[in-house]
Amino acid sequence: MAAFCPVLTSLLDNDLYKFTMWQAMLHRFPQATAEYEFTCRNEPQYPLSDLLGEVDEQLDHLCTLRFTDDELGYLSSLRFIKGDFVDFLRLFQFQRRFIQASADGPHLRITASGPQVHVMDFEIHVLAIVNELYFRRFDAEAALRTGRERLTAKIDLLRSVDVAPERAHPLEIFDFGVRRRYSGAWQREVVTTLRDELPEFFKGTSNVLLARDLGIVPIGTMAHEYLQTFQALGVRLRDFQRAALESWVQEYRGDLGIALTDVVGMDAFLADFDLYFAKLFDGLRHDSGDPMQWAEKAIAHYQKLRIDPHTKRLVFSDSLDIPKVLALYDALADRAMTGFGIGTNFTNDVGHEPIQIVMKLVRANGQSVAKLADTPGKTQSRDETFLAYLRQVFGVSKV
Repeated sequence: MAAFCPVLTSLLDNDLYKFTMWQAMLHRFPQATAEYEFTCRNEPQYPLSDLLGEVDEQLDHLCTLRFTDDELGYLSSLRFIKGDFVDFLRLFQFQRRFIQASADGPHLRITASGPQVHVMDFEIHVLAIVNELYFRRFDAEAALRTGRERLTAKIDLLRSVDVAPERAHPLEIFDFGVRRRYSGAWQREVVTTLRDELPEFFKGTSNVLLARDLGIVPIGTMAHEYLQTFQALGVRLRDFQRAALESWVQEYRGDLGIALTDVVGMDAFLADFDLYFAKLFDGLRHDSGDPMQWAEKAIAHYQKLRIDPHTKRLVFSDSLDIPKVLALYDALADRAMTGFGIGTNFTNDVGHEPIQIVMKLVRANGQSVAKLADTPGKTQSRDETFLAYLRQVFGVSKV
């Protein structure tokens, strides 16, 4: 029997936005309950249910981990992380009773349910575990050889680009690859290589552990779950986006100012993103739909509000690769600040088709929540009645 090899050895091996959302929920809605559900959106090369035993072992191990003093010290050094949240993390430990994995035919079912501040951080860890276990069954030597060749080609492509100094804004690229990475070791190699080879373009990573270890900037603000939770926090449904943005402003008071736009679609978001929020937030993040159409809407909205788009940042994070990044940058570099978070194409481009796995919030405080993304395949809900109601409230037609 093979010796147990943990996928995760540090609770800091996680996206920054999990910590920032976690802190906001702890301070403002510590009593909220939540349920998260794992889903695979494409067809894997073998049934994910085959991983059940290994997943259970890894979850058992995850629930033994604690934040170390060094890790807490690093979090404390981030000016937007508050002392009482660090004190909470000092005591925090995942509870195994809040997460269950099972097999449903060929499918792997994983559900985390309980107090939100005790279950919301499972998400990225679960995705990292499933990904790494899945790819351990393939030829690692061939995968890493392919990955290194492709990474070198990406670096050469970026080096060949003539980013003229007269462009209004620089090209800035980030690693957003924790959730779909081939392995933790490979992500570390990729990020280290990008840091060393492309310092003029590569500006940070969402992985807090790697940011600490490699001396680079941790990147991230909010994800869909944060805004979705407000659909179940007692505010009028039509007002949930405004309530979420206002709560974020009160929590961070100028820090972490990139707002996510596609929980009910860009048009519905902009209807709520008035002059007050447009001035308070530093920019917007795209995660579904046509990126250029989205950018045009964002720039037009700022101009309508008499805000100079050059003072705002448009961050792109939806299925990016280097050619897409360069095309978007070329179109927008003289119109607004940009940023590009590349996930799978950096950390899981090794010759195997990645599995499209997510672990999304499906219920909060006992009621359904949903996402109406600008890409139909990214719409998320298991409650069609609530989804129809949400569409009606925000005037979003079914695509």
